[in-house]
Amino acid sequence: MLILICDAFDASLPARLAPFGEVTEDMSRLAEAHVALIRSKTKATAEWIAQAPNLKLIIRGGVGLDNVDRAAAKARGIEVRNTPKASSVAVAELAMAMMLAIPNRLIEAHISMREGKWLKKELKRTELFGKTLGLVGIGLIGSEVAKRAAAFGMTVIAHDPYVNEHPVAAMKSLDEVLAQSDYLSLHTPLTDETRGMINASTIAKMKKGVIIINTGRGKVVIEEDLVAALNSGQVAAYGTDVWYSDPPDPSCPLLSAPNVLMAPHIGASSKENLLRIGDEVVAILENFKV
Repeated sequence: MLILICDAFDASLPARLAPFGEVTEDMSRLAEAHVALIRSKTKATAEWIAQAPNLKLIIRGGVGLDNVDRAAAKARGIEVRNTPKASSVAVAELAMAMMLAIPNRLIEAHISMREGKWLKKELKRTELFGKTLGLVGIGLIGSEVAKRAAAFGMTVIAHDPYVNEHPVAAMKSLDEVLAQSDYLSLHTPLTDETRGMINASTIAKMKKGVIIINTGRGKVVIEEDLVAALNSGQVAAYGTDVWYSDPPDPSCPLLSAPNVLMAPHIGASSKENLLRIGDEVVAILENFKV
């Protein structure tokens, strides 16, 4: 069995996979591969899959599968798996880091100090304590965010069409979550229902001055509508680790919008998470037969 590692995983992974067969990172051998390991960078499109006639299994190291053409894979009899449990803590911690950095003005404080400024009076902070966090999607990652937010003394509410009750968050309708949240954190997969769900209409339903955090999928947001809301003050700030493409097109309006905290899709890139992804990949291969 030939295992092709297409993207960046922990350096220990090739040795851990060696008992299952030959392991290579040589993309010129895609046509020979029986198993392909991908993360976000590789797009397993129908055209990509067509170049791999021997492929039997695609493992996406991460939560979402929107970079895999599952219909094309199914038509070829290719099994598609992911590692949903591994990334929960890493992504949740990044969401919380953004949620702390924005009201604490940490980026502005750091840059001003580098510039020799002392903006002690100018940089007014606000606290998470006592604020309402609304979660759109409360699966594995959303649940980890909920636990951390509750520890900060936040009131946690959530909307998820697949969850009726939650031990930490009060489940509400989407309109209720939009209207009541001081902070809104997005944790949905990219589907026909979620694509563009944060738009001019839904933003108008939010509290004025809401802070939005997105560590889910870039395309759940209509960028132009969000930028307009940032300019008007309807949205006070936007923290994002996810984009329409990796990297975003230079014309992306968020890159030059005010009050945007940006990261280059590093939510799942913690050292510990890459090791956990490796654990799940090994478990999948232990139960897989070519």
